[in-house]
Amino acid sequence: MNRIKSILLILTVAFLPLNLCAAETEEAIDIPEIVLEHLSDAYEWHIAGDVSIPLPIILRSNVTGQWTFCTKNSLPSNYYFNHDKHGKIYEQGSDKRPLDLSITKSVCQIWIVVIVLIVVFLSCARWYKKHDCKSDAPKGFVGMMEMLVMMIHDDVVKACVGEKHYKKYAPYLLTVFFFILVTNLLGLLPVFPGGANVTGNINITFFLALCTMLLVNIFGNKEYWKEIFWPEVPLFLKAYPVALIPVIEVVGIITKPFALMVRLFANMMAGHAIILSFTCVIFLGWTLGTAMGVGLNLFSALMLLFMNCVELLVAFVQAYVFTLLSAVFIGLAHPEHHAE
Repeated sequence: MNRIKSILLILTVAFLPLNLCAAETEEAIDIPEIVLEHLSDAYEWHIAGDVSIPLPIILRSNVTGQWTFCTKNSLPSNYYFNHDKHGKIYEQGSDKRPLDLSITKSVCQIWIVVIVLIVVFLSCARWYKKHDCKSDAPKGFVGMMEMLVMMIHDDVVKACVGEKHYKKYAPYLLTVFFFILVTNLLGLLPVFPGGANVTGNINITFFLALCTMLLVNIFGNKEYWKEIFWPEVPLFLKAYPVALIPVIEVVGIITKPFALMVRLFANMMAGHAIILSFTCVIFLGWTLGTAMGVGLNLFSALMLLFMNCVELLVAFVQAYVFTLLSAVFIGLAHPEHHAE
């Protein structure tokens, strides 16, 4: 008991300067605003304190048609950051946004992910060139990558798409899995080169889901389209004027990739929001007093540790689920596999 009291006394004395600084700050901490600001895209990459990396801003005016190349600190006077629209750039005197081709934080994060994937797989390929795979099994990092690749290739792609068609879809599905996995893992890093909320951006998940939808519907065979427009159901369910089943199937063409998009986006954004919220609670606690600050700090630290561990699992699960469902939808576009 005496030891616990001593620890609490030491923590109180250690955190007293922070408490005094918080007491002097009259401005309330707006947690929702801070969380939304960190979840949204940005025209700079914050490092620490006031240190940040300005990113290239590329704009084309809707009024004059003139192109502008600058950074956040040198934005021309005819443009401004609309903080009511999450800091997006607008033209002065106009409600419309200019054509924005800027290299934002999310774009840079995607480039970093691509570089990481290229380095990883080229390193693995170099190992296989130097070794005989039949007599020398890979170990360490190369062995782990082989395990992941074979797991997705055999248990997901081959099993869901079918042995007749899986080879032409395997490169896309493997790329999607590792892209989402590495992006999710880098997003958990609080410092550069991580921290960007890429898969928590609806535009990114929309593009990934769109790619899956195009693969399903462009390369789907005639049996797939027959089951959509003329399925084996009673005639009154598929013919005019009811045509109930074809209408449901056509709607399903859109709802299936929509589910892919929303599932990945919502899960990753929610995880980032929870972690950021618990981080803000640490600063909020000091505005309530020393005792409350110490208690909230300990609680927030434990919850942050727990949530980061959960997010490590979620990062893998979401990459796996997106790849699995994409493989299932592609497999359904080749019904002869399931008929066998």
